[in-house]
Amino acid sequence: MKNVEMSIDGTVLTIKVDLSKEFGPSSTGKTIIVATTEGNITIPNREEKIGLNVYRKK
Repeated sequence: MKNVEMSIDGTVLTIKVDLSKEFGPSSTGKTIIVATTEGNITIPNREEKIGLNVYRKK
């Protein structure tokens, strides 16, 4: 994961992303990656999965 923090309080998942960070261009070069789970991952201590990409136009 890059720039993604997750926490669970009971049954509520909270995701924290710092929107000021950048991790370079996407594979197509059309957008700048801000945060990503780099594919689908299992939420810690749960059965659910999450796939997250945060990006902005170049």
